[in-house]
Amino acid sequence: MKRNPHLSLLQPQYLFPQIQQRKREFLERNGPVDLISLGIGDTTEPIPNAVVNGMVAAAERLAQKETYTGYGAEQGQEPLRKMIAEVLYHGRVNPKAIFVSDGAKCDIGRLQLLFGPSAKIALQDPAYPVYRDGSLLQGVSNITYLPCTPENDFFPDLSLAAHCDLLYFCSPNNPTGVAATRTQLEELVAFARENQQIILFDTAYAAYIQDSAIPRSIYEIEGAEEVAIETSSFSKIAGFTGVRLGWTVVPETLKYEDGHPIHSDWNRITSTIFNGASNIAQAGGIEVLKPEGLAEVQKLIHFYRENAHLLREALQKQGISVYGGVHAPYVWAHFPDAPSWETFQYFLEKLHLITTPGSGFGSTGEGFIRLTAFNSRENIIRSCKIIANNSLSSLIL
Repeated sequence: MKRNPHLSLLQPQYLFPQIQQRKREFLERNGPVDLISLGIGDTTEPIPNAVVNGMVAAAERLAQKETYTGYGAEQGQEPLRKMIAEVLYHGRVNPKAIFVSDGAKCDIGRLQLLFGPSAKIALQDPAYPVYRDGSLLQGVSNITYLPCTPENDFFPDLSLAAHCDLLYFCSPNNPTGVAATRTQLEELVAFARENQQIILFDTAYAAYIQDSAIPRSIYEIEGAEEVAIETSSFSKIAGFTGVRLGWTVVPETLKYEDGHPIHSDWNRITSTIFNGASNIAQAGGIEVLKPEGLAEVQKLIHFYRENAHLLREALQKQGISVYGGVHAPYVWAHFPDAPSWETFQYFLEKLHLITTPGSGFGSTGEGFIRLTAFNSRENIIRSCKIIANNSLSSLIL
């Protein structure tokens, strides 16, 4: 049996397992060391009690013959779909357009099934690795990278993608932590409409946007329902990284060039390879979107945003240029005179802080590292003190 040739196009390891391997190697050489992880974007604070209670009640219903449930609708429970439409989209999207899933990352990997290997795609650079890797796994070979740098305010030159079919876009962006403005998103939608392209829009961190002038959804832009698919997640809203719950919006107005609705194909794909998100997880999602749950998860978001502010401040005092960390839980720190894996290693070995090298997100990420605000306040304060007490001059020549 021959190996799927598309697998050979991937790096031997995904980015974050590489980081874990370097951590293990460091500990093997140095023995027990108290390391603080500012690398992987995994939430650390407990899920609010009201949400947990809802999941516990859902689990207990499974223990009773009268209330036991098995398979649910592959598209998600109707009450949850309606709540997402009303609470998060304020009625801008039809609940029927919402497909509940086991996470945005999973949906991003599956979405390429809609378009096949001949699709020409464009990616922000740097970008979340799954956009590229998920495309390569589907056999996509025509990929255009759109540099996002401080010089262009992290919004790419879209003209580079005029020949493409699909535009992957994330706002607030992972890894840079920068949120696109309304004007920029209007430009993106207008560009896609003009060139008859489809935008795959990732809003996993939209809840961190606190400025009402900055859109949280692509559907806040007129005409987006004709050119955009949107994915999102409960992971960073409510600490569901281990619970696994997300959704994708595929408007019924979105069509292929022959007029066939993309919505019906996504429904067919979903029904074929997915049996629906966990009933327990969906019960938790419903509790998140109730008034009490929303109030509690806003406290979590505020907590992580404060962590990001502390990290930004500590790095800036050392003379480091930093981006993001205002409307996102990520700080994008610039060390232009050192390769990003070298900076990662310096932070690991000298400061005992685990970060993420920017080059792992694309070639334009070289010279940067990403620090995550997902950690306890105690560890964030300790990290800031370590940064304050150690000169980073060897990394900024």
